[in-house]
Amino acid sequence: MASLSLRHIYKKYPGGVTAVSDFCLEIKDTEFIVFVGPSGCGKSTTLRMIAGLEEISEGELYIGDRLVNDVAPKDRDIAMVFQNYALYPHMTVFDNMAFGLKLRKVPKETIKRKVEEAARILDISHLLDRYPKALSGGQKQRVALGRAIVREPKVFLLDEPLSNLDAKLRAAMRTEITKLHNTLGATFVYVTHDQVEAMTMATRIVVMKDGIIQQVDTPQNLYDTPCNVFVAGFIGTPQMNFINCKLVKENNGTYLEFGEIKIKLPEGKANLPELKDYIGKEVIAGVRPEAIVDTPAQITALKDSAFDVYVDVTELMGAEIYLYLVANKVVIDEAQMKKKNVVIDRSGEVKLTARVSPRSTARGGDTIQVAIDTERVHIFDKDTEKCICH
Repeated sequence: MASLSLRHIYKKYPGGVTAVSDFCLEIKDTEFIVFVGPSGCGKSTTLRMIAGLEEISEGELYIGDRLVNDVAPKDRDIAMVFQNYALYPHMTVFDNMAFGLKLRKVPKETIKRKVEEAARILDISHLLDRYPKALSGGQKQRVALGRAIVREPKVFLLDEPLSNLDAKLRAAMRTEITKLHNTLGATFVYVTHDQVEAMTMATRIVVMKDGIIQQVDTPQNLYDTPCNVFVAGFIGTPQMNFINCKLVKENNGTYLEFGEIKIKLPEGKANLPELKDYIGKEVIAGVRPEAIVDTPAQITALKDSAFDVYVDVTELMGAEIYLYLVANKVVIDEAQMKKKNVVIDRSGEVKLTARVSPRSTARGGDTIQVAIDTERVHIFDKDTEKCICH
């Protein structure tokens, strides 16, 4: 197997379009690295540069100790699994999996042994005589993985391999690919726009935006300590709540103030030196949905950060309920409703999402009290959107 080293990689297209900028990353042997980000962020382009399917405009790419910028894709000792499977429709599953080995003139006995072993690992031994048209989406994906496995490459590259599958099958295949990585002990580089896939499968995640790396870290560290607003909002479902507020200091403490609501920061966070320069200034508070609580016991324990909200919509998810809330809601009386051309200013309203117990009694149209666990509040600079403190 092999490590990868991407050193100041750029991808520039004619017309001044830069798809990837100054991409630097060290991938250790046997790691499972996931590139994640919105469409057009440069993650697939980076993967294709590793594969040799896109030319590197600037920078150096090493696989192991070997510089491979000018090495042909077939000589890089990598295997790529595509989004659309790329199976030959006129060949059986066995022949699809064996095709690359036949091109390399590998002995027939060796091909048979490798294909059967890969089929056993992927539980597709009973499909070897079928043609792709007789396979389901999940089976096609296993065949595509099998074709990569038989080559025993140094690096596996996977470009959104699960995006064509339904939700249930996608969840099952996530588990299968993770098990496959553990079985093979190979280096995997995986591209997806689905942050759930990234969180559940990766050793480390590379979050990208506009061709630039935003943060590289373990899934848990990305979730707990995002470096900026983009990463904080991209990682986590439902996404983090962002509240434009003012950091104010009063006699008895430091508060986040938005509209008529003030929530007190715990002393440990309020006394952080990095917050001193922001007193009296606008900041962005980031609150995970699970950090908003609605039970009386929790609210009592967090009384310094309790406030009233309007429940707009509730979604029962089985094991939990999502509450879509409005703080500082503008209340319109009947007289206002009857007037024509009345402009209602809702700019002060703050929309929040809470993830609470399925035993919650909150229903749409209710006004309830909630509290924020301020130990888990992230504070971001409003101008740079970089994190000030967690």
